[in-house]
Amino acid sequence: MSTGRRRVVVTGIGVVAPGSMGREGFWDMITAGRTATRRITFFDPARFRSQVAAEVDFDGRRLGLTAQEVFRTDRFVQMAMVAADEAVADSGLAFGADGGPDPDRVGVTLGSAVGATMRLEQEYVSVSDTGRLWEVDPRYASRFLASALVPSCGATELAVRFGAHGPATVVSTGCTSGIDAVGYGAQLVEDGDADVVIAGASDAPISPISMACFDTIRATTDSNDDPEHASKPFDARRNGFVMGEGAAVLVLEELGRARARGAEVYCEVTGYANRCNAFHMTGLKPDGTEMAEAITVALGQGRTDPDEVGYVNAHGSGTKQNDRHETAAVKKSLGPAAGRVAMSSIKSMVGHSLGAIGAIEVAATALAVQRGVLPPTANYEVPDPECDLDYVPRTAREQKVDVAISVGSGFGGFQSAIVLAAPTRRES
Repeated sequence: MSTGRRRVVVTGIGVVAPGSMGREGFWDMITAGRTATRRITFFDPARFRSQVAAEVDFDGRRLGLTAQEVFRTDRFVQMAMVAADEAVADSGLAFGADGGPDPDRVGVTLGSAVGATMRLEQEYVSVSDTGRLWEVDPRYASRFLASALVPSCGATELAVRFGAHGPATVVSTGCTSGIDAVGYGAQLVEDGDADVVIAGASDAPISPISMACFDTIRATTDSNDDPEHASKPFDARRNGFVMGEGAAVLVLEELGRARARGAEVYCEVTGYANRCNAFHMTGLKPDGTEMAEAITVALGQGRTDPDEVGYVNAHGSGTKQNDRHETAAVKKSLGPAAGRVAMSSIKSMVGHSLGAIGAIEVAATALAVQRGVLPPTANYEVPDPECDLDYVPRTAREQKVDVAISVGSGFGGFQSAIVLAAPTRRES
């Protein structure tokens, strides 16, 4: 994102996350180092290898959704709507009112890795009578089953909710969906295709089918006896990630427009890039080349030197393969500066919500830049010799940050990086 183009800033943040509700509850939780992982309560997990997850205590009706909205939409859509409501209110924008943004200049980019997984599984259970019938009975299917088949239903609902007539897009790139949705939304503003973009991601994958899929490849932890400490990114004892759920939505707009209306600006999006390793569906090259390339390109777009980076919000899933790959990528991209940069993983506290987590982590990074506090990596106690950077163990750190990077890595080989900077770092 070159300096000669429109500058993009974050003016609103909304979060639905495990262990808390809303942006401030989320921030208080992660800066306190509290974990939200527990034994799964949505169903009996006894038959699964991994029986823990980071669940959201979510009730759409209590959070402002109507009975009809709850009835017709999957949980991931409901969480996206609640997060978007908070983000829009935070931004101070009056959509659909006099003085509000032109509807034709408002876009939506919503990421999701698995879409309406819970709704689809529930529907199958109904039409097949819990799998008893090979030929399913369509009489027991919901009228809204069709929307559960397409992840774009989330972007559609947000566009309708806020009267957004501009570009509306679903981004589904696995576990980088959240970063990619925010990055793509920022590009829409930068390129002049929109003045305001409601950007984020949502996923609700804690269902038997999802747990079975990750059990099969042993990607999730089997530390079932101690759920609170099951997620241990970068720790030598780690043995897989903790499934999570949630949503985060950010309001992105052009800097001049935001300042003209007196909006509070959290940070500027100065660069975004993604790459694919074209290597293996779930495997990662140990040298971290593609993630390093994404970081380098994203920094270059904002003419940012590695020495300026003060914080890296890590993907930090808690698998040995990812943590070592990511450590190598940061070293490769930042060079000598990597040894001085603080780096932490909030998945240690809120789990891995697949496509949603990237947006949740971008929200955490934006708050870190604005507030000068770095969330810690909870449960980090035993160093891994192959992961030798500063992972901000267990306790939040007060530290002024002018430039931060949030990175993500996803099945399919996706590697993404987004750079957030203090809005006063570079005045036009």
